[in-house]
Amino acid sequence: MAIMSDDAWWRSAVVYQIYPRSFADSDGDGIGDLPGITARLDHLAELGVDVLWLSPIYPSPQDDNGYDISDYTGIDPVFGTLADFDELLAGVHARGMKMIMDLVVNHTSDEHPWFVESRSSTDNPKREWYWWRPQPATDWQSFFSGPAWQLDPATGEYYLHLFSRKQPDLNWENPQVRTAIYDMMRWWLQRGVDGFRMDVINMISKDLDAGVFLPGPRIHEFLAEMHREVVAPHPDRLLTVGEMPGVTPEQARLFTDPARAEIDMVFQFEHVNLDQGAHKWDLRPLELLRLKESLGRWQVALADVGWNSLYWNNHDQPRAVSRFGSDAPQHRVAAAKLLATVLHLHRGTPYVYQGEELGMTNTPFAAITDFRDIESINYHATAVASGLPPDEVLAALRMMSRDNARSPVQWDSSPHAGFTTGLPWLPVNPNYPEINAADQWADPDSVLHHYRAVIALRHAEPAVVHGTFTMLLPEDPVVYAYTRTHGAVQLLVLANFSGAPAAAAVPGVAEWDAAQLVLGNLAGPPEAPASTPLRPWEARVLRRVAD
Repeated sequence: MAIMSDDAWWRSAVVYQIYPRSFADSDGDGIGDLPGITARLDHLAELGVDVLWLSPIYPSPQDDNGYDISDYTGIDPVFGTLADFDELLAGVHARGMKMIMDLVVNHTSDEHPWFVESRSSTDNPKREWYWWRPQPATDWQSFFSGPAWQLDPATGEYYLHLFSRKQPDLNWENPQVRTAIYDMMRWWLQRGVDGFRMDVINMISKDLDAGVFLPGPRIHEFLAEMHREVVAPHPDRLLTVGEMPGVTPEQARLFTDPARAEIDMVFQFEHVNLDQGAHKWDLRPLELLRLKESLGRWQVALADVGWNSLYWNNHDQPRAVSRFGSDAPQHRVAAAKLLATVLHLHRGTPYVYQGEELGMTNTPFAAITDFRDIESINYHATAVASGLPPDEVLAALRMMSRDNARSPVQWDSSPHAGFTTGLPWLPVNPNYPEINAADQWADPDSVLHHYRAVIALRHAEPAVVHGTFTMLLPEDPVVYAYTRTHGAVQLLVLANFSGAPAAAAVPGVAEWDAAQLVLGNLAGPPEAPASTPLRPWEARVLRRVAD
């Protein structure tokens, strides 16, 4: 059974990602939890989002903040209980929203019972559930901690881990592994969840002889099998999203082609790598021309086959307004609204990361002791040991650390931003008295209300979901401009990615002066909305109907 295409419900949906540890704490222990999320569901419903993506809440040693899972069908006590989960899910569904779970099946925790058995002896029945070799079989490097092969003293052999040493990779070549994973997915579906966001799913197929691990030779076979075994019985209900580092537009067309029945959409990383040099911490100025070229190429590549995921940030990326916009006090509100406008009017399914709807910014971490992220801490130790100046290393961490996205959501101006009555596990950004949800709900010109308007426009205007995309002004270094066309309706999106006025030299722009301004991010719409120069960080969406 093929995945639904043109009329699939998720094409007009907006997804909101919740990082539970940092969303809302109900019991004062400083860590967000499931009851905390349940208590804030009205915020999400009133925002207008359709789907909640819940980052991992499973039992875990928390070596990688829950992406090292020790039990796939439980709830970590720090987040609550299965009864708490059921109450949350019921609350989500009662408000007309859906929930997708984070599926982390490239690897488990080394404390998962499967791996405990696997490492116990070379002839254990679960030995082949993971990748074991007498010697390192490749020269691969892990993303977090040096060589990807770790010697295990118990048997004198090495196991593969593409991430932390405490995250051994599952061997998907073993059909017993796949069966166990599919059984687990069905368990959650029977509990009522509405799909899965699949962590680094394009890494599950590996060829140890090829010298590279992307893409694996059986990845399409595995995803088609997963769809056939788990997803196909629920054709009208489920959403499947594949996080795929390194995926190309051409590969994404295959993964998301409805006729191939693999997954609905991919999370790609090309645009969030544009401000990096040799590695993540080698920072480069972000050039709008490169951003437009990248996003525009993905729009073209998936125009007739497949589907885009649209996002600026998530739990692995720094805050969008600090990275792609401006977090200067005089520009932050306008820039945050501009980013929402530009992203959500593209063709694809937009994702809002918690706090993005408030224009939350990067956190001014003072010292390495303020960080909690394993990737950041390991990089600091390695970089300083190699001779890089500590101040330079810390500056890179302040810009790019994943902890920027993980600071607690800023709910109000009370202590700790209303996130907790205790001591938060990660410090709250000190700007919470100026940036918080309570104040923004009361302010009709806030970032929050602009997000509501953008989401409402997406739901109301078919051209946003179904229209064709045409990039304009590809060589303009500060103005992002494009059209969306559906039947007789055409939308024009204009955005000034700079702190100075800029003319939008769109061909025939004066012909748009009579068009309806359906969305703007600054007060006082200009008399001639299209041809009037854009103010600093201004975005406009105009609509016209052909005669």
